[in-house]
Amino acid sequence: MCGFFAIVFDKENKEMGKILTKAGRRLSYRGYDTSGVVVLDDKGNFDLRKDVGKIDEVANRMNFHELSGKRGIVQLRWATFGYPSPENAQPHADCDELIFGAHNGNVVNTHSLREKLIKEGHKFRGENDGELLVHVVEKYWKREGNMVAAIMKAAHDLEGDYACVLTERYGEKMYAVKKGSSLFLGVGDGFICVSSDLPAILDHTRHILPLEDGEFVEFGPDNFILRDLETGEVIWKEPQHTDMEVKEAEKEGYPHFMIKEIEESPKKAEELLHLLPSHPSYEEAVDLINATEKIYITGAGTSYHAALLGVYYFSKIAKKPLLISFASEFAELHGPVLEDQDLLLVVSQSGETKDVKNVLDYFREHSKGKVIGIVNVLGSTIALKSDLVLPIASDIEISVPATKTFINQVTVFLYLSLLSAKKRMIPSPAGFDILELVPGVVKESIGIAKEKVSEVIDAIKDIKEFYILGYGITYPAALEGSLKVKEVVYVHSEGMYSGEFKHGPLSIVEDGYPVFFITTREDRHMVLSHMNEVKTRRGKIITVAPPDPELERISDIYIPLPTSNYFLIPISATVFFQVLAYNLGVLKGIDPDHPRNISKTITVD
Repeated sequence: MCGFFAIVFDKENKEMGKILTKAGRRLSYRGYDTSGVVVLDDKGNFDLRKDVGKIDEVANRMNFHELSGKRGIVQLRWATFGYPSPENAQPHADCDELIFGAHNGNVVNTHSLREKLIKEGHKFRGENDGELLVHVVEKYWKREGNMVAAIMKAAHDLEGDYACVLTERYGEKMYAVKKGSSLFLGVGDGFICVSSDLPAILDHTRHILPLEDGEFVEFGPDNFILRDLETGEVIWKEPQHTDMEVKEAEKEGYPHFMIKEIEESPKKAEELLHLLPSHPSYEEAVDLINATEKIYITGAGTSYHAALLGVYYFSKIAKKPLLISFASEFAELHGPVLEDQDLLLVVSQSGETKDVKNVLDYFREHSKGKVIGIVNVLGSTIALKSDLVLPIASDIEISVPATKTFINQVTVFLYLSLLSAKKRMIPSPAGFDILELVPGVVKESIGIAKEKVSEVIDAIKDIKEFYILGYGITYPAALEGSLKVKEVVYVHSEGMYSGEFKHGPLSIVEDGYPVFFITTREDRHMVLSHMNEVKTRRGKIITVAPPDPELERISDIYIPLPTSNYFLIPISATVFFQVLAYNLGVLKGIDPDHPRNISKTITVD
């Protein structure tokens, strides 16, 4: 959600402000809403400058170029705790401005720790979890008298996945911790630096030491000590030389952002699961949902498909109906029947989708009801206009086709439906333990997809069109899988409810015509009938489903999903089509990160 870079020189560097600004630019591909720097010398002087905005805007406005010093930190923040504001921008200081720090990731128990520290007399300037982290370290620093002990004790209090860098106002060293989020150490001539992102370091040195989870490093300009975060024991490692170029480093060795982001999905789902029970907005949202009779939900593209799966979750788990529409049809379909007590859920990865913003504005004009925004960007227009914001915490998504954000959107809906059922004491067909399975299922699904994708590609690589059919809860996965193929492969793939295929489209099936089926075991009795309709016309059946002898027998190609859980099959199947679209697009020479004619954030009607 954030990125930082920090450096210590052996003597004052008059270019410090420019160095930090350039590093900030290297971090900017992540996406962010605030920018800030702190520069220090060894005499206790410091200069902290931060504000809402892009790194170059803030640097120009606040004259970063004039800063000089021996130690410096730059941080770009992606809001999760606290709206974008100067107070929530990083770096942060403790109560007495004796410790400065910045972080990347989420401290998921922020709210409870913050309340505790306020009772103990700590003074907070904002609501950000990065500020909380500095205050927790401050608490133990004042007790223990040294940073090493303070950091180790603070780590026991701080829950979540994060990396951070800290420095004392009256000192010469910096300290960096890796606990889930990425962290690299760079060693140069007369300086040592750390960063959440390798590209920021490669501008200065090629001698790199990647930190492992549960490690922290104390460093000055010419030496470092690596320790175990739990025991404090020294770990002996040497930096290694790398010839990696900056552009390659941004993709972390992957050929494209799309496959990188697919591979990140399990980790991002895991981070979200840590956040869900600790962030009060989710429970507030469920209370609103449970208290409201008429609830609308809308989105566009992938977010609409995630919303549709959310409708299935709420229906089947919470026994709660949600009225769904495309954002572009909302006013025409629902406008005449809006009432003041209605509730609107708007779903948008970017928080800037024009169609979705239009719905929010229309709803405000025609209803006094509340709006819940499910977004990935807390500083976005939709987030700022919503009464309640639910972050999906996917980190920035560079590739135009949405992948990891879809996984986290539907995970949010799965959690909300489970919590809704629990609060209303509705007998549920699934328990909260299902959520713990999501990261593992996604990871296994990626592995199976990579293993089986070549067989499918051989069967369809020369085909100009095909259908992907889903039934019941797998219908949203069929729509999303079809969208991925259209976006990345430039062939006409039609997602459809399998029960509707016989009402017209079946006429297109001829010898060898491929039709994909996605199904659960629970629905196979119906889907088998639909498969037979294609089989008797000599169509080629490609099935994406959990292992099942009957389904496999009728199929020409079978993709066995790693889960038979009814509620997780749509997630697992979607991952397969993400991998299929990526590999087929690359085979055809298409850049999957930048499909023609579309953009990441749609800002036109």
